[in-house]
Amino acid sequence: MSAHMNLTLKVWRQKNSQTPGKFVTYQANNIADDMSFLEMLDVVNEDLVKKKEDPIQFDHDCREGICGMCSLMINGSPHGPKQGITTCQLHMRSFKDGDTIVIEPWRAAAFPVLKDLTVDRGSFERIQQAGGYVSVNTGGVPDANTIPIPKRIADEAFSSAECIGCGACVAACKNASAMLFVSAKVSQYALLPQGQTERYERAIAMVNQMDEEGFGGCTNTYACEAECPKGIKVTNIARMNREYFNARFIKG
Repeated sequence: MSAHMNLTLKVWRQKNSQTPGKFVTYQANNIADDMSFLEMLDVVNEDLVKKKEDPIQFDHDCREGICGMCSLMINGSPHGPKQGITTCQLHMRSFKDGDTIVIEPWRAAAFPVLKDLTVDRGSFERIQQAGGYVSVNTGGVPDANTIPIPKRIADEAFSSAECIGCGACVAACKNASAMLFVSAKVSQYALLPQGQTERYERAIAMVNQMDEEGFGGCTNTYACEAECPKGIKVTNIARMNREYFNARFIKG
């Protein structure tokens, strides 16, 4: 049988990006340790609705660790105390009866708060739209599959493509840098033959858009890699820098 616990939650409540926010304390009682963190918030929201109070707004979708929507800072760590998982994969057995849990949204100028724990991550979408795609005609799927790619290169490209764009790297970085996200998206195409035609335009366009969105610079603290739920490596940042400088040299 699952154990139950009583918790104190300090939750960031904010009406919108123009309104000052504050922490509000809630009690989460009789929480089963086999609940996910988001299920616990659902229980708290059910109680708030019964009291005719405004429920806590937070992002979620698949609840399977795939979509990256569950962007919560939990006790000062993106996605909570466990490594290699998203918030929806975090279970309440990671906490103890009587614990106080502080829950905040991502903190970054490029991620303005929409309400409570929900932030606008449209900046990531605009970076992706700037060049994170292949627009040239590479043929159909059977044709693409006939292109020989060494396994090491294919594995590395796939590892980069695992980035789910959750924004934990930005939230973990003291400079709110998006370098890990952008470099993963640049790398997955730079490594494959299908991405070679536009590789230099892609690097310049995506880096320029990143700067335009107001993200900070990278100072190599590796906090992004440590907090990434998909284990994206900072070696991608070095590759993106090479792609960018080569593009500037070649394109002028």
